[in-house]
Formats: sequence, structure tokens, C-alpha cells
Amino acid sequence: MKARNGEHPWGDTGQLILFLCFMIVWVGDSFFLRVSTFPSSHLPLYVRLMIMILAMMDAAYLVKSGHGVVSHVHHPPGVVSAGAYRYVRHPLYLGSLLFYFGLSVSTASLFSFGLLVVIFFFYDYIASYEERLLEGKYGEDYLHYKKTTGKWLPKVWPIRTKA
Repeated sequence: MKARNGEHPWGDTGQLILFLCFMIVWVGDSFFLRVSTFPSSHLPLYVRLMIMILAMMDAAYLVKSGHGVVSHVHHPPGVVSAGAYRYVRHPLYLGSLLFYFGLSVSTASLFSFGLLVVIFFFYDYIASYEERLLEGKYGEDYLHYKKTTGKWLPKVWPIRTKA
């Protein structure tokens, strides 16, 4: 399988498989088996739903903004650092992770949280692969972007560069 558009060759397939696995585990554990949802008795439903709503709102912003920036046909060539990309280097992946996190919190399914960890490592792997391609393509411009923008979390303190 060959990489296309700077993406990992198994990126889309892996994301689809993990999405299906997550949904099966989350629905199965949260609504039918209820094997690992015992923490829900310690955290009120309204708190879990508020966390879920905040995570979903953040996920929607990241995905909409990130997709909007990279899907424009006439965006200038070079490193993209507009929209959600000014905060994190992988807003689409982070949005997906926040979606999974929101669902996991809503029902306090420990099995779902466990699968979320696996999903995070998969996303981190394909993100690192894509970053190596972007470093090769854009060189110093991308290296500067990496220094000033967090991979998964926004950088709080400005990075000082040598003048």
C-alpha cells in the first residue's frame, strides 16, 4: 500500500477499524454488558454529560477548523498554520480523540478508556510518520512550526528563537 498526500498508507484503514472497534466496545459495555461502567456510580450523570459536551464542542471546532483549512483548493503552498493548526499540529486527530474521550466519559466505561489509549498510540504513530514527511518536504519551515506549535496540546509559553 502506497502513501498518498503525505498520509500514512494504513492511516484511513486503521482509523476506520479502530472507530468500529471503539463503537462496538463502547455500546456493548455501556448499554448491554455494563462490566466496566461501575465508576459511573461515583460521578454524577450531569458532570459526565458536561465533560462530554465540552469535549464534543472542542472536537467539533478542531475538526471543522482543521478540515476547513486543509480542504481549501487554493490555500497557499507551504506549512499550514491557520485555523486550528495555529494551536496544535494535528487538530483532526485530536478532534477524533476528544470525541472518543467524550463518549468514554459519558458512560464511564473503563474498557472504552482502555481502547482510547490504544487509539491514541495509533494516532501518535501516524502523526509522527506524517511529520517526518512534512519535515522532508518543507524543511526549516516545518521545523520552526514544530517548535512553536504543540503536537497534541497547545504550547502555553512562547518559544524564543535565536535572532
